[in-house]
Amino acid sequence: MTDSAPSDFARRSAEINDLLCVLNVLTWDARTQMPPGGSATRGGQMATISALARERTLDPAFEEAARAADGDPAAAQALEAIAALRRVPEALTRDLATLKTEAQEVWARARAASDYAVFAPLLGRMVDLNRHLADALGYADHPYDALLNLYEPGLTLRTLSPLFERLRAHHVPLLRQIQTRPEPRTDILRRHYPAAAQKAFSLAAAQRFGYDTLRGRLDESAHPFEISFTRNDVRITTRFQENFLSGALFGTLHETGHALYEQGIDPGLTRTVLASDLTGLYAVGGASYGTHESQSRLWENRIGRSRAYWERHYAALQGAFPEQLADVDLDTFHRAVNAVRPSLIRVEADELTYDLHIMLRVELERALIGGELDVADLPAAWNARVKADLGLDVPDDARGVLQDIHWSSGLFGSFPTYTVGNVMASQFYDAAHAALPDLEAQLAAGEYAPLREWLTEHIYRHGRTFTPHELLVRATGRGLDPQPYLRYLTDKFTGLYDLAPQESHA
Repeated sequence: MTDSAPSDFARRSAEINDLLCVLNVLTWDARTQMPPGGSATRGGQMATISALARERTLDPAFEEAARAADGDPAAAQALEAIAALRRVPEALTRDLATLKTEAQEVWARARAASDYAVFAPLLGRMVDLNRHLADALGYADHPYDALLNLYEPGLTLRTLSPLFERLRAHHVPLLRQIQTRPEPRTDILRRHYPAAAQKAFSLAAAQRFGYDTLRGRLDESAHPFEISFTRNDVRITTRFQENFLSGALFGTLHETGHALYEQGIDPGLTRTVLASDLTGLYAVGGASYGTHESQSRLWENRIGRSRAYWERHYAALQGAFPEQLADVDLDTFHRAVNAVRPSLIRVEADELTYDLHIMLRVELERALIGGELDVADLPAAWNARVKADLGLDVPDDARGVLQDIHWSSGLFGSFPTYTVGNVMASQFYDAAHAALPDLEAQLAAGEYAPLREWLTEHIYRHGRTFTPHELLVRATGRGLDPQPYLRYLTDKFTGLYDLAPQESHA
């Protein structure tokens, strides 16, 4: 064997990563192109691949190879994943993989019909399986903690609750002040915008940020997502609604942030443990879901909704939609895409009320996993929380309890990472700004490479080499801190709504 030959650990890691990427290909196809009739057999196919990946990961020879690679960060992560996977029965892994595909297809059908009763039996099975998963993984205080740790290592209800309380104490008073001000026009976003033109503009916007379409593509799905099959094939989707411009556009920018992360991973990590989540058996390269979400929220909101961005690109948008936007000036459009108004749909929520959507979902899924809420009672509980938190009446299940794909995918415990990502995004942006004194001028000139390169150097290229906390400290000098995020929201909406400083609740 030559010095350049891969070690036994590297070879086995690559094979496991290949299986996980195949699983992602099957997932992408199921969500974008597969006919509905294929869901049952697809579930079996995904269960088979998941079982093979698990079998390879738990192979004693893989553990032996990992121990022989002492000092390799990938080997240490592999050993941790092996220990966690051993606690999860093989049958449970297979059942979850099988149910996921079937549940997603049934969810899509139930959502289209706005009929929760169609989906409820599948959701009941998914909740039950996730309870078993939490028990297998183990926890100290609450079964939900075991699921949180899958997506954001170290996060628990004990640490999450104070963060949510601080955000709520900031967001709600600021929202109340904004609601005393005249509302900006948003009807202009509800004009007729042909899907083909939306797709062309959205893809061009993604490419401006640096999305490499030689290693990616944009497709349509019921719920926007990003998925990768190594850094060399990173795909994004969005949902086009011809009567709502913002959804597809900002949905694309959101998924572009995820894609930049995956495309920016060091090529040397390709087909390694540091580009895979072996505990959850996913091919995903980011340090955590929250870290990943920080990038989607940063590019969508800090850049894509900024005044500087639209000063640079609004003329191009008007060129794409001359009839729809001929009578809309830059100020009106910028205020429209940043309007604060409680809404029913999370993915269409403004920056300020978005976290309130996350909080209500976390409370409901915590109660489901803890056995304090029955699946049959979920719609009523959902509607009550939306009324209490957002002041809205839910007209139907499609715009209520059925709007998100996450529960059909078994992603219990992932919702908090959206808010964690919001907090991280402001910390990363502030750190980049401190390192790049000309950043604001560069962004105003439409130069996105300097920011992307800083993020690549400090975040993307590392894949899963560091824990999210370690990565955050390395990049920003401190752990999770909501203050930059609160300051950003306060400054932005104080200016947009002409609030008095003492009313801004910094």
